[in-house]
Amino acid sequence: MTSSSDNNRRNFIKKTAVGGLTAFSIPSILTEAFAGEKRSSISLKKDSTILFQGDSITDAGRNRESKEFSTSKNLGGGYAMLASAELLHAHPEKNLKIYNKGISGFKVYQVAERWEDDTLALKPDVLSILIGVNDFWHTLSSGYKGTLQTYQQDYKTLLDRTKQRLPEVQLIIGEPFAVKGIKAVDEKWFPAFDEYRQAARELANQYKATFIPYQSVYEKAQKQAPGVYWTYDGVHPSLAGAKLMAEAWLKAVKS
Repeated sequence: MTSSSDNNRRNFIKKTAVGGLTAFSIPSILTEAFAGEKRSSISLKKDSTILFQGDSITDAGRNRESKEFSTSKNLGGGYAMLASAELLHAHPEKNLKIYNKGISGFKVYQVAERWEDDTLALKPDVLSILIGVNDFWHTLSSGYKGTLQTYQQDYKTLLDRTKQRLPEVQLIIGEPFAVKGIKAVDEKWFPAFDEYRQAARELANQYKATFIPYQSVYEKAQKQAPGVYWTYDGVHPSLAGAKLMAEAWLKAVKS
């Protein structure tokens, strides 16, 4: 049986084949998605260390045994790698060290269990965190008993711990996102999942972090191509979606 997602993709391909490929404009998507967002300035000084933290969206198949930095082995194949490649290309004079420590399937409390070695020991100057989708998703799919309050408190405790040890760290908080109607993401997600998104935004405001509105980014992108073009299951990005996220991350860090 052909899924509605497959039909949407085929209809899009058919449409572009007849009318010529649409010239996707990621800059225009991002301008619209970031409208009204207040961004804190991120300073990338010489010898800065940048760390990406999160779940599978950040992990993206990286080699977890690697101790390297700023390599494809360490950075994986997703938005973190694409954003890092652009930074390294644009700023060779800054000698940036970039790490990815995201782990597939993780929720906030699991990230916290590895925080000493995977974050604090690296002493990042810039810390980017994208976490939360599993804190909700696994309540539906895996019997996880955590609640919205669990997510909020675990996340707040993690940020408090970080600021105590690294008071000068520049924080970036990515919004958990989900694209409706694609495989894993059905009507059971909403409106409950929206509260997790709001919690991440509130924490970003509380800790004066730069906030990346990924949900809005994906929603605006669907004006130019269907959701299945950007994410294959509603949560994990396609190649185009990874590029979209990388460009959103780069836009957020530009002062």
